[in-house]
Amino acid sequence: MKARDQILNRLRAARPAAVPQSAALEGRIDAHFGARRENPPPAPHVLAQRMQAALEAVRAQAWCAGADEWPALLAARMLDAGVRRVVVDTSTREGTMLRAALPEGIEPVAFDRPLQDWKAELFGTVDAGFTVARSGITATGTLVLAPDATTPRTVSLVPPLHIALVYARTLHADLHAALHAERWQDGMPTNLVLATGPSRTSDIQQTLAFGAHGPRWTWVVIVTDTKGQQ
Repeated sequence: MKARDQILNRLRAARPAAVPQSAALEGRIDAHFGARRENPPPAPHVLAQRMQAALEAVRAQAWCAGADEWPALLAARMLDAGVRRVVVDTSTREGTMLRAALPEGIEPVAFDRPLQDWKAELFGTVDAGFTVARSGITATGTLVLAPDATTPRTVSLVPPLHIALVYARTLHADLHAALHAERWQDGMPTNLVLATGPSRTSDIQQTLAFGAHGPRWTWVVIVTDTKGQQ
């Protein structure tokens, strides 16, 4: 008998390991995270501080700001950084607010054309893309993004600078908490993206490089109050 046949026969004869029932396995996972979770849960402003610290640990820049303060903060930061063109979806309230705050010299650009019609322009002349995160995970500084037709994944992936806004009220302590609080099991967007800091990669010599497969810089403003929000 050939070695290959011997291996296959042993695999066929092996008794399959018992697979825990789905409900039992989920219960064990819930118990694992539940034993480590704070009671009572931390307040939004505490989660915001943790999110900021986690973002800075992965070489992102992050700031906390009020609901009426963040547009001017981002506009000033962009002006100082030399941003000249930024993709902004003005069909959203946040996009409209940021566009109104932009000073002369920073041009808002809408993603309102098929990518193939302006691919060279997007890759060659756009400095930043602005997105509003669905939520955030404070344990890792992760943004949960739900791209759509007017703010596709390209906005947070192609420009060298990704600027994101996330509300403190949408922050979760960890991935398990996010999954349950947002009820991902009941249905997720077609394209749900978890982004943690700027793009980074390393070669066989362990030389770390930023921006090879996505944005080189990530800015995040955490809105710490919901004045004027629904």
